[in-house]
Amino acid sequence: MSLKMPSAPNAGLFKQGYSAMSNADGAISRNASAVREISSMVATSMGPSGRNKIIVNKHGKIFVTNDAATMLQELEIVHPVVKILMQASKQQEFEMGDNTNYVIVLAGELLTIAEKLVTIGLSVSEIIQGYQIAVKHVVASLDSLVVDEAKSLTDDAELEKVIKPVISAKQYANEPLITKLVVEAVKFILNPQKPQSFNIDNVRVVKIMGASLRQSEVVKGMVFPREPEGSVKNITERSKVVVFTTPIDITTTETKGTVLLHNAQEMLDFSAGEEAQMDQMCKEIYDSGVRVVIAGSTVGDLALHYMNKYGLLVLKVPSKFDVRRICQVCGATPLPRLGAPTPDEMGVIDVIETKEIGGDRVTIVRQNESVSRTSTIVIRGATQNNLDDVERAIDDGVNAIKGLLKDARLLAGAGAVEADLVNLVTKKGETTAGVMQLAIKHFAKAFEVIPRVLSETAGADAAEFLSKLYAAHSEDTEDAKCAGIDIDNDEVGDIRQLGIYDLLATKKLAIELAVEATCTILSIDQIIMAKRAGGPVMPQQPRPGNWDQDD
Repeated sequence: MSLKMPSAPNAGLFKQGYSAMSNADGAISRNASAVREISSMVATSMGPSGRNKIIVNKHGKIFVTNDAATMLQELEIVHPVVKILMQASKQQEFEMGDNTNYVIVLAGELLTIAEKLVTIGLSVSEIIQGYQIAVKHVVASLDSLVVDEAKSLTDDAELEKVIKPVISAKQYANEPLITKLVVEAVKFILNPQKPQSFNIDNVRVVKIMGASLRQSEVVKGMVFPREPEGSVKNITERSKVVVFTTPIDITTTETKGTVLLHNAQEMLDFSAGEEAQMDQMCKEIYDSGVRVVIAGSTVGDLALHYMNKYGLLVLKVPSKFDVRRICQVCGATPLPRLGAPTPDEMGVIDVIETKEIGGDRVTIVRQNESVSRTSTIVIRGATQNNLDDVERAIDDGVNAIKGLLKDARLLAGAGAVEADLVNLVTKKGETTAGVMQLAIKHFAKAFEVIPRVLSETAGADAAEFLSKLYAAHSEDTEDAKCAGIDIDNDEVGDIRQLGIYDLLATKKLAIELAVEATCTILSIDQIIMAKRAGGPVMPQQPRPGNWDQDD
C-alpha cells in the first residue's frame, strides 16, 4: 500500500494561488525585519544633518529629498505590515504635518526590541501589555516635561520658536531665511481674534527658477505663473473684479445647421448679431464698474477683442482651486453665467500687475489695504529639486502653526525630552510587578534611538553623546530638562540658547501612533494573501528575424 504525501495546509480552503505565513514560520521576525528595513532607510534622513535620498517613481520623476512623507508616498511598498506603519505615518502627516519619520523610526526600534524579548521567552501578549502601560505613563509624563510656551500668535519671536526647528530639520543653514518668510506669510492670514479659522491652504507657494533663495519674497495676495490674456496688463488703482466659471465666448448650439449665403453682404451680416451681443455684454460689465475679469475657463477671441476695446484686464485661471482662492482674496462670488454682476457679486483688488521674474511672466494680485486671507511665498532657486525641497520645508513650517493652535506648550528638542523619558519609563518599570517589568524597561530604551540617530548623522560618536546626555539629565532640575545635543559644537548644550523646541501635541501624537502601530503589528500571528487579481498573462511571441534568415 503506497503512502499518500500530505498536501499544503488549507489546500482546499482557499482559491489556488494564495500564500500564508504563520507564527510558527517566524512571522514576528519577518515583520520586524521588514519594518526595520524601512525604518533604517528613514532614520538616516532624520535631523538637521540627515542625508538625502534619490527616489525615482513609477513615472520616472526624480525626487531628491530627506522628507519621510515624500519618500513613503513615492515608494511602491507591497508588504502588508509595512503598509500598517505607513498608515500611522500618513495620519501623523495629516494631523500635524511633521514628525512622520519619528513615527517610523520609533516603531522600528520598538519592534526590534519586541523581537529580542520574544527570543528570551516573553509572550507577545505580555509585550503588548507592557508597551501599553509604558505609553500611558509617557503621555501623562510629557506634561511635566514642558519647558516653554508660545504665548503670543502676533509676536515674530514666539512663532519662530515653533517654526525654526521644523524647517532646520529639512533645510539646515537656510532656516533663518525660510523661517522669516513663513512667519511673514502666516501673520498675513492669521486672525488673533479667531485663531481656529487658520487654514494651511491659504499659504501658497510659487516656484520660479533662477537667482537664489535670498531673492524669495512674500506677497499679500496671490501670484499666478502666467500673464493676462488681453492688452491691459496692469491696474494700479483699487478696482472691482468679477469671476466667471463658464467659458467667455459665443454660445454654440447643440445641433449643427447649414446656412446658405447668397452674396457678400449676407456674409458680412452673418455674425453681426453675435458681435453686437458680445459688445453689449462687455459694455454692461464695464458700465457696472468692473475693471478686472477673472476667467475660470476659456476666453474666446471675439470676447477678448471687445474686452480690450473697453480696457478690461482679463486673467485666465484654469485651476478650480485657484479660482476658489482668488474669490477669497478679493471677496467675489464665482458666477456660472455671463453678464454684468450685481454689487454683492463683485470683489475688490487693490493692485494687479504683471512682472517678469527670472524670465517668467507672472501676474501679481496684491491686497494692500484690506485684510487678505491668502498669502503667497515666491521662492527662487537654481534647480527644480531644490525648489521642491524648499517647498516641503515651508509646508512643514506652516503645518507647525496648525499644531501650535491645538496646544501652545513646547518640549525641549534635540533629544532632550527622549533622555528624560528613558529615565521616567525605566523608573515606572522598576515599580511594576511581573514579567511586564522587562517589557516596560526595554520600551524605555527605544527612545535612545532619537539622540543616537541625531549624533550619528552629525558625524559624532553616539555612545559618547548618550553618556554625556544621561549625565546632564541625572538631576531633576529645569536646566537638566533643557540639555540637548548641539551638533554644531559637538557637545551637550542648553536648548533654550539653541532655540530648539518640539511641540507637545506633535510629539505626543507621534509616540501614540508609533506604539499603536507596533502593538497592531505584534498582534498579527498569521498573514494570508490571496492571489492578485488580473487576467491570464499571454506568452510573449518571439520576434521575427531578418527576411533572409534561415527558418
